[in-house]
Amino acid sequence: METPARRRGCQDLLLALGLGLSAFALVAWPREAMEAMKDGLRLCGNVIIPSLFPFFVLSSLVVELGLSRWLGRMMEPVMAPLFRVGGACATALALGIVGGYPVGARTAISLYRNGQCSRTEAERMLAFCSNCGPAFIFGVVGAGIFGSGAAGLLLYACHLAASLCIGVGFRFYKPSEGPRAGTSSDRSFQAVSFPVAFTSSVTGALTSTLNICAFILFFTVVLRLLTLSGLLTAAARALAALLAPLGFEEIWAVRLLTGALEMSSGVSSLTSGSLGGRLSMAAFMLGWAGLSVHCQVMAFLGDSGLSLRTYMAGKFLHGVLSAGLIALALHIIPLDLPAAALLVDQTEAIAAMDFQQTLAISAATAWATWTVFLLLAGRAVRRGGRPYRRRRHG
Repeated sequence: METPARRRGCQDLLLALGLGLSAFALVAWPREAMEAMKDGLRLCGNVIIPSLFPFFVLSSLVVELGLSRWLGRMMEPVMAPLFRVGGACATALALGIVGGYPVGARTAISLYRNGQCSRTEAERMLAFCSNCGPAFIFGVVGAGIFGSGAAGLLLYACHLAASLCIGVGFRFYKPSEGPRAGTSSDRSFQAVSFPVAFTSSVTGALTSTLNICAFILFFTVVLRLLTLSGLLTAAARALAALLAPLGFEEIWAVRLLTGALEMSSGVSSLTSGSLGGRLSMAAFMLGWAGLSVHCQVMAFLGDSGLSLRTYMAGKFLHGVLSAGLIALALHIIPLDLPAAALLVDQTEAIAAMDFQQTLAISAATAWATWTVFLLLAGRAVRRGGRPYRRRRHG
């Protein structure tokens, strides 16, 4: 029987072997590694930083100022029966839908750290609140890769529908622990002043954005080195042989493994093949999100004590369910018809965004979401009265 010491020794040996091979790859292909790093920097500078930074600032302000608590009073009659979480968790869901990975997950973790939701509620939210943003799906995937605004719209609809279905399914996670009175919007919460919340939100958002860029750069270089070394091709051949009875070819295995590591690179490789296969695989990649995004969420989890299991299970189910919904939708909705000219123009404009355009669109969307939260919170204050009381479960 294998002892723990022997197991640790094997792990250390594999780690040392991996580090040695990585160092050799950097020496063998220095120019290619630098080019991959430059590609990652361009992606971060033109898309990641301007698109995520405003939403990180917004999510921090909503939580720190207590607006999520007031929003919870409005949304609890919806969030509690559907997802078995408190109304304050609606902020994580809303920002996760419009902000892209991993804004929703970061917001859910912040709500838990600030005592506005329980541990179980936060873990349920992690399973389905980290979603791909509409700008990426409509612009880059729909118009840029498939050349169809209708394809982007169908992908986003299935992506969002799968996310909500996962949320409903995870309401049965730890069924004995339901939302209880006093665990969310009714819990005593001391909001900080606006100057303190604003400064901490801006600095924290920058730190979070730089952490995400670090993981993107790392996986961009790793993926390039795996391709040059032939390891990715060898792994794809093994996967294709394993799935040969299902008609899985090597080129699709390479795409799947690429997307499993880094989602945007995997989706960008879907430029040939049957439309149904490409859309289904794109839906899976968008739902799964890739190991790069998972590492970003792990960095946010830190020492929070929240389990990563529900997040990983939710993302895998999200990918599988999204692919299934796309396959079902293709039997109902034909995509050979031309998309509306206005929609195509809009999505093509998004696909060609530079830094200024991305920042402007993201900031406008973030402030529009902020305005909605303010209006809902103001309405809750005007209504006054006692907050919505949850029924006790279990």
